[in-house]
This record gives sequence, C-alpha cells and structure tokens, in this order.
Amino acid sequence: MDMHSAVAPDAPLVQVGKADVSAEDVIAVARGNARVEIGPDALAEMATARARIDALAAEPRPVYGVSTGFGALAVRHISPELRAQLQRSLVRSHAAGMGPAVEREVVRALMFLRMKTLASGRTGVRPLVAQTMAALLNAGITPVVREFGSLGCSGDLAPLSHCALVLMGEGVAYGPDGAEREAGELLAEAGIEPVELLEKEGLALINGTDGMLGMLVMAIADLSRLFTTADITAAMSLEALLGSAKVLAPELHAPIRPHPGQALSAANMLAVLKGSGLTGHHQDDAPRVQDAYSIRCAPQVAGAGRDTLAHAELVASRELAASVDNPVVLPDGRVESNGNFHGAPVAYVLDFLAIAAADLGSVSERRTDRLLDKARSHGLPAFLADDPGVDSGLMIAQYTQAALVSENKRLAVPASVDSIPSSAMQEDHVSMGWSAARKLRQAVENLGRILAVELTASARALEIRQQVDGSGPLAPATAAALAAAREAGVGGAGRDRFLSPDLEAAAALVASGDLVRAVERVTGPLA
Repeated sequence: MDMHSAVAPDAPLVQVGKADVSAEDVIAVARGNARVEIGPDALAEMATARARIDALAAEPRPVYGVSTGFGALAVRHISPELRAQLQRSLVRSHAAGMGPAVEREVVRALMFLRMKTLASGRTGVRPLVAQTMAALLNAGITPVVREFGSLGCSGDLAPLSHCALVLMGEGVAYGPDGAEREAGELLAEAGIEPVELLEKEGLALINGTDGMLGMLVMAIADLSRLFTTADITAAMSLEALLGSAKVLAPELHAPIRPHPGQALSAANMLAVLKGSGLTGHHQDDAPRVQDAYSIRCAPQVAGAGRDTLAHAELVASRELAASVDNPVVLPDGRVESNGNFHGAPVAYVLDFLAIAAADLGSVSERRTDRLLDKARSHGLPAFLADDPGVDSGLMIAQYTQAALVSENKRLAVPASVDSIPSSAMQEDHVSMGWSAARKLRQAVENLGRILAVELTASARALEIRQQVDGSGPLAPATAAALAAAREAGVGGAGRDRFLSPDLEAAAALVASGDLVRAVERVTGPLA
C-alpha cells in the first residue's frame, strides 16, 4: 500500500515500549497507516541512558560517537562547541543517496524500526528525538529516500540519513497529499519543531539495519500469501492435466521425509482438490505411470521454499528484538563500541528468499507450458486456443511468464557475497543487505505475476474440461478459484482478445489475497 495520506485520529495505535515490536506492528505502520506512540517505560529508559551520554560528553577523554569523528575520522577529538555541528554535518553528508525514490511503505517501516531502537534506551538519544520521529509518522510526512546509497554496513546509512535530515527540518519529503516539498515547510504546517541534534544523536539516527529489516518483514508477509497461492494454482494445474492426487497423501510426506513445509504444501493441495472428478485419469486415454516433476514434485519445491521462509521469519524476529547502534548504552551504564550494525544476518536470508522465489516461479512456468502444449496436456487444445492456428490462445502469456521467470533468476544472484570496502578501509567488509532487499522486492512482485499467468491458464483449462471434455466435476475449491477469477475480470475460453487486461486482473486477484480467501471459504484455512 503506497497511498499517501495523513494518519487518521481513529487509526489503530501501535505503542512502542521496552518490549519488542512484532512483524505485524511493522506492517500496520508501513502499510496500514497505524498511529504510533512511545510508552512511558521507554521514555524513562531513554532519559536514563541520555544522562549517561551527557556525563560522558562532559569528560575530557574522547568517546566514539559522543566526542569524536566517525568511521575513519574517529581519531579526532571534537571540542564541545563543535559537537552540534558535528551531528548536523554527519547527517547532511551521509544523506547522499541517488536514483528514484523508494516506496512510501519502505520509508515508513524504516522510520518505525529506527524509532523502536531509539525507544529501547540503548542508543542514548533524548526522548524528544524519538517522539519527533513518531510525530512525522503520524503526520503522514514521508522523507524522500533514494534507491542507491546503502552498503548495509554500518547499517543503512544513506537511507536513514535522508530521514534524519527531515527530522532536522531539512531536505525533502512527501506530504500527506503525496506532493514532494521542502521538509521545513511540511514540519511547520504539521506543528512539528525540527530537532537540534546533540551529542551521539545524529549517529544513533543513521546506524541501523532498519531499511533492510523493514523490507524483509514485508517480503515475508507477501511470500506467505504467495506460497499458499502457488499451492492453489499447482492444484488447479494438476486437476486440469488429469493428474494423480495420490502423491499428496499425508503418509508420503512428514512420516518418511519430515520437512515441515513439504507436508504443509501437500496438505494444501489435497484440500483444494478434495471432491474432484478430474484427478486420477492419468491411466486413461494416454497412460502415464507418473506425472511430470512440475506436478508430482510441487509440494517438495514449494515446501522447500516454505522452510526457507520459516528460517527468514526466525532471523527477522531476532532482528526485531535487537537494538542496533554503535556505540550502545548497556544497562549497567557502560557505553561500548560494537559491530552489531553489520547486515549479514539479514542479507543472507534476503538472498535466500530471492532464490526460493525464483525457483517457485520456475516450476509454476513449467506447469503453464505443459497446459499449453497439445502433446503433453492430455487432450486440451493447443495453447488453450479456441481455434488453434487462427487463434493463439495463451501462447504469448507464457512468453510473458517466461520473461518474468528469467528476470527472477537474475535477481536470485546473491548480493551478500559481494563487498566493496569503504571509509578508507575502516569499513572493509560490507553486507550489501539493502541491495539484497531491493532486488527481493522486485522478485516477489514478479512471482505474483508468474502465478497469475498460471492461474489464468489453469482456470481456462479447467473451463475447457468442463465445456468439452466432461471428464468429471471440478473440486469445489478449484471451482471457487475459477469463479473468483471470472468475477475479478479474468476472461474465460473463447476467441482471441486483448489479453493484457486479463493478466493484470489475475495479478491483482493474487496480490490482494482474494484468491486465497475465495478458496478458503470452501477448504477452511490453508497453511
């Protein structure tokens, strides 16, 4: 949801305290325009930590991030009269992103997660800083964050700096109406006082993995829906190809190959196919001992992706519980440097999910191709065309799907194995986690379109079976999926027509989650 608007006074409230925030909290703020509020326990913890930073600032000895420069320039001790300038200069110089602006939901997730870390009391900033960030979110003011600039170490420096700049009343942002304007004007209209940053505060605002984490949390939510969608479209394709549902029997999965995701996908497909009169005809007119891998191994492929997703959820939950900054204020009052800002844990799973998304799309395309090939579709017309030769049917829809699959294979090349040293070799190994997150977002979007093409093809194939073949009744759940597709504007069998609107309608049905909901009204909740 990338709509621009101010947060309504009656919008759901997410309160940030000392306890961890959840993935659901992140999505509520990023996509649902929830209001945010910092709890009194967090404000008290922040005040205590800030007192420790103030005490260190008054000491003559240099303390990194409090009274020194940053990165390779940390060797210089900064005198008290220059420290406010130091913080301003840090934010201004690090707001060095380039390229197109990233999506509003990404920026809102990033800001919310940074605010969550500030509220932990481990960063040493004043409560005022976190409260002002909450005010920006609630006012619907979204800093303009550029696509390129983060190496994922020390965290997402450039993206977070663009946000911190707006907190200072500088730079540019989108207002509640979506128009890009000077940040100072937007803050003034919203009655928000720009923050004059003190010691440590500029550094605390930009030194985190919040951008890549926010994108991971949203990708996990989207992929959870798409894995269920893939089980539905795979079941529809199996049914349209008169395949065997016996391979989905529970005793063939968890008891003898105990991968949890595989069992879940098989159970989903079996539930969707319950009551079908089309399955099990693989020994009829064109006998085949076994279905092709893209049909028979659908639970194994999707299940491996589900297990990858479960691992990513574990990593995300740990990162959501983290307070990433350098240095940090420990509960005993010590202020210690650390390397927790390194994005490797998040970057790895972002890359891993891109691989899973690419493979799930690949097996979906193979099923679509089989539906369209007269030699392998067991009685369906070539390309599911009304009059093959005169009509091309879904021939080029598969081309589009193949192009998306090819794109996802390129996006599956990991970013986290790359590292370009920076900051005069002080930051000599970086995670590239932001880049991993950006390409995963595109891969997830592509996967939704790939599954939409399979949905379009399998729905048409099932319709043709009913109109021409008469092999048996559809499963009630696949009939519900077919009806949902038609209601959404995905056209049925017939003469060739302008096809792009059909495919876009299918993609919208997949992206909204309405396809899953339509099927679940028959099957009950699917995994």
